[in-house]
Amino acid sequence: MTVRRDDKEPARYRPDLVIGREELFADARAQLARGGSLLLHGPAGIGKSTVLRALAAENAAATSRVLRCSATESESHLPFLALADLFGLVLDEVAPRLPAAQRTALESALTGRGESTLQRDGLALRLAVLSTLRALSAQGPVLVVADDLQWLDPASAELLGFAARRLGDSPVRMLCAVRTEGEEYDRHLRACPPDTLAVRLGSFSRTEVSALLDHRGYTSLSRSTVRDIHRTSGGNPLFALELGRALAESPARPRPGEPLPVPTSLRALVLSRLEMLSDEARRTLLVASAGARPTLALLHTAGRDNAEAETAQATSLGLLVTDPEDPALRFTHPLISAALYAEAPAHERRAAHTALSTAASDPIERARHLALASTGPDPEVAARLAEAAATARDRGAPSVAASLGLLAARHTPAESVPAPDERRLQAAEDAITAGEVDLARDIAREVLTRATVPAERVRAWMVVIEAAGQALGEVDAVFPQVLADAGDDPRLLALVHYQLAWREVVVNGDFAKSRQEAAHAAELAARGGDRRTELMALAFQSSTETLMGHPDAPATIRRALQEPQDPDVASHHNGAAMARFRWLLMSDQLPEARTAITALLREARRRGMVESEVHFSRLLADTELRFGHCGRALDLAGESLRLARDSGIGESASAMLASVAEASGGDVDRALALARESADHAEVDGDQLYQSLALAALGYAQLVAGDAQAAVHSLRRVRELEQGMGITDPARGRWQGDLAEALVRIGEPGEAQELINVTRVHALRLNRASVLAVLDRAEALVRAARGEHQAALAQLTSTQERLAKLGYGLEEARAAFARARLRSRGPGPAGYDEAARLFRRCRALPWLRQVDEAVAAGPAEADPMPSATPAALDGLASMERQVAALVMEGATNREIAGRLFISVKTVEATLTRVYRKLGIRSRVDIVRLAAGRRAP
Repeated sequence: MTVRRDDKEPARYRPDLVIGREELFADARAQLARGGSLLLHGPAGIGKSTVLRALAAENAAATSRVLRCSATESESHLPFLALADLFGLVLDEVAPRLPAAQRTALESALTGRGESTLQRDGLALRLAVLSTLRALSAQGPVLVVADDLQWLDPASAELLGFAARRLGDSPVRMLCAVRTEGEEYDRHLRACPPDTLAVRLGSFSRTEVSALLDHRGYTSLSRSTVRDIHRTSGGNPLFALELGRALAESPARPRPGEPLPVPTSLRALVLSRLEMLSDEARRTLLVASAGARPTLALLHTAGRDNAEAETAQATSLGLLVTDPEDPALRFTHPLISAALYAEAPAHERRAAHTALSTAASDPIERARHLALASTGPDPEVAARLAEAAATARDRGAPSVAASLGLLAARHTPAESVPAPDERRLQAAEDAITAGEVDLARDIAREVLTRATVPAERVRAWMVVIEAAGQALGEVDAVFPQVLADAGDDPRLLALVHYQLAWREVVVNGDFAKSRQEAAHAAELAARGGDRRTELMALAFQSSTETLMGHPDAPATIRRALQEPQDPDVASHHNGAAMARFRWLLMSDQLPEARTAITALLREARRRGMVESEVHFSRLLADTELRFGHCGRALDLAGESLRLARDSGIGESASAMLASVAEASGGDVDRALALARESADHAEVDGDQLYQSLALAALGYAQLVAGDAQAAVHSLRRVRELEQGMGITDPARGRWQGDLAEALVRIGEPGEAQELINVTRVHALRLNRASVLAVLDRAEALVRAARGEHQAALAQLTSTQERLAKLGYGLEEARAAFARARLRSRGPGPAGYDEAARLFRRCRALPWLRQVDEAVAAGPAEADPMPSATPAALDGLASMERQVAALVMEGATNREIAGRLFISVKTVEATLTRVYRKLGIRSRVDIVRLAAGRRAP
C-alpha cells in the first residue's frame, strides 16, 4: 500500500512510502525490468490499484508510451470501451500506418461510427490491435496499464488477449490488476502475454496496519485498538483504514468485549448478501458472530433449533466457510461478523449474549456474555467477571484478564469491596503483562483523577511508570508526586525506590546510584513484608553489580534466589532467574545459560507475559550467536523484533540484537539499518543503557561491512558511555575486540594495544575467559601490523583453540580467518579452507563473503612497502610533518592531539591527507618510510 505523508501533496507514488509490499515490489521491478508483464490479483481493498499506480509511475520514465484503461462494473456491458480508453488518444497517429481493412474496423470500434462487431470484423479487429501495439513499440517501449480486469468488456478482453499472445519480441509490457475473491486468476491471464508473472497481494500484518494508520494520521489509536482493527479487517488495508477513520472520528470507543463499530462504507460491502438471509437465519448468524468459537452444537444449546439449515444457507451465500475436520463455524471474512453485529439492534445483541451466557461451556466465555447481556451495576455479575479474570490470568491470558477486569469494574457498585477502581488497577496490571501498555496507561490515568487512597494512587503511578518502558525520562516529573503519595509506608516506598533505581541507570546512566536505590528498595520491602518487591529489587541490584564488576554480585544473586519465591518474579525478565542467566552468560557458561533462558522463555509464553517473551527471545538469540548458530539466532531475533514492534515494548533492545544477528548471519545493510533504528529509539527514550549497546551493534555491523573508520567512531562512543556509567565488566557488551581490530585497520595499533591492556586488567580480575581470548586475537593483529608475523600467528593459533574449547563458534571462525589472512602474506598456500568451513558451520554468510573476497584477491605480498619514496615526507605541510613525526614515535591520535594542542578529529583529518599525499594506507607505512629515509 502506497501512502502519502501529507494529503496536501500532489498525487504521486514514491517507493519509499510503500508499506508492507517491499518484497513484492522487488519481484515486480525485476519482472518489468526484464521486459516481462505482471498481473496483480487479490480481494477487494487489498491494495492492487495502489500498487499498480505506483509501479506504473516508476516505469513511466523508461517507457515511451503508457496506455491506460480502468474498467468498472457498470460499464462492463459496453463493447470496445476498454479498447477506446487504451487507443483513443493514439488512433489518429497510428491509423495511417494500418492496412485499410484494419484501419476501418478499428476506427469503427473505437468511435462508434459504424456497426463493427467481433463476429463481423473479428480478424480485421484482432490484427488491427496487434498492428497498433507493434507500430507504437517501434518508436520505443510501450506499457499497457489495465486495472480491474474482471470488469473488462468481453470484446476488449478478447482483442487484448489475441494481441498479447502474438507480440513476440516487441517491447510491449502489460501491467494489470484483477480482483479475485477465492476464484482462480488463470482465466484473466488470457488477456496478458505468455511471460506474465502473477503476483497475489496478501493481507497486512498488525505492524503494517499500524504503520498504515500512522501514515494516514490516525496516531491517537491505542495499540490494543490497532490490534482489534487488524483482526476485524483481516489485514485488508482498505478495511483497516475505514475502521481507523471511523474510530478516530467517533467520540465514544467500544467497551471491552464489544466488536468494533463498522462504518457504513464497509457495511455496504457485506450487507447486500446479508439481506438475502431469512430473519431466523440472520438471528442465528448474530449468535454465531457474538460467540468466540461458534459451533452447531453451541448454536443448538443457545436455542437455534434450525442451525444446520440456516448456516447452510449462509454458506451458500459465501458468508460462512466450513471444514469437515473442524466443527467451528467461520465467517469468510471477520468484517462480515463485525458488520452483522453492528447492524443488529441493541436488544437483539443482548438476547444473543443472554443465550450464550448459559450455552457456552467455558466459564470465561459465560462470564463475558453475562456482562454484555447486562446493564448497570450488579455485584453478582461483577464477582463472576472477577473470577473469570483470575482464571484467564492463571491460564496465561492476561489480555483476556484485562478485558474481563474492566467489565467487572463497570458492573461493580461504587461502595463495594473490592471497589471499582481496585478492579480497574488489576486490569491495568494485566494489560501491562499482556504488553498493552497504552490501555494500561489510560486506565491508570483515569483512576488517578479520582483516587485519594495512597495505596491506590501509588499503584496507579507504578502502572504509569511501567507503561513508559525505557522512556523513563518522559515520566520524570511523576517521581516527586508518587513519593509524596507514598508517605512513610515502607511497602509503598519500596515500590517507588525500585523504579528510582531504574531511573538512575536508564536516564542518568549512574550504576552506582542505581545499585544504592535497589538495595534501599529491597530493605524497605523486607521491612514492609512485600516479598515480591524485595525479590525484584534484589534481582536488579545483582544485575547492576554484575555489570559494574562488583564483587558482591554472586552473593546478591544467591539472596535473590532464596525461598520463598514469587512465581511472577521467577519468570519475569527483571527477576532473579534472569539475573542468574546474565551471570552465567557473562561467565562463559554457555550450555547452562541456554538451558536457563530456554526455560524462562517457555514459562513467559505459557503465562502470556509479552514483555518478558520479547526479552527472553532476544537473549536466547544472543546465546545462540555466541555458540555460532547464526541461522537460529536470526530466527529468534526476528521473532523478538516482530513481537516488540507489535506491542511497542523493547523495540530498541530487539532491533539491537537483530542487527548483530543480521551482521553475523544475514544481510549487512539490514544490520546497519537496524542498529541505527535501535540507537535512534534509545536516544529518543533518553536510554543510555541501550544506546551504548545499540552503538556497539552499529560498530560491529560497520566492521563487517568493511568501514573500519566508521566502526572506530561508533565504538569510541560506546567506550565513553560505559565509562560514564561505571560499567567495567567487558563481557557486558563485548565490543572491545571489535574496536581494537578496527583501530588496527585504520592504522592505530598503538591505541588498539592501549585498549587491549586496559580491558585485559578487568577481564583477568573477573575471569572472563572468552573476552581474554578475543583480546588476544586483537593483539595478534596489532603484532602483525608491527611486522611480528610469527608471534602473531602463534597467538592466533592459541586463541582459536581456546575459543573452540569455550564453545564460541563464531569467534573461533574469526580467529581462523585472521590467521589465514596473515598466512596469505607469506609464501605458500593461503589456507582459507578452515575459516570457510567454520563460517559455513555457523551459517555466517557475511563472513563467508569476506572469505570469498580474500580468496579471489589472491595472496598478498609479505609486508608490502608503500609506493611513496622516503623523500616524499619532506613534501608535507608543516602540521602534517609534525603529526607524521609523532606517529613515528609511536604516539596515539589522542596523545598527538594533546601534544600539539589540537583536537583528535583534526589529527585524524591530517593523517588522512598524509596518507593521500604519500599514497599509503596506514601509520605503519609512515614508520616504514621513515626507516627507509634513515637507512644508509
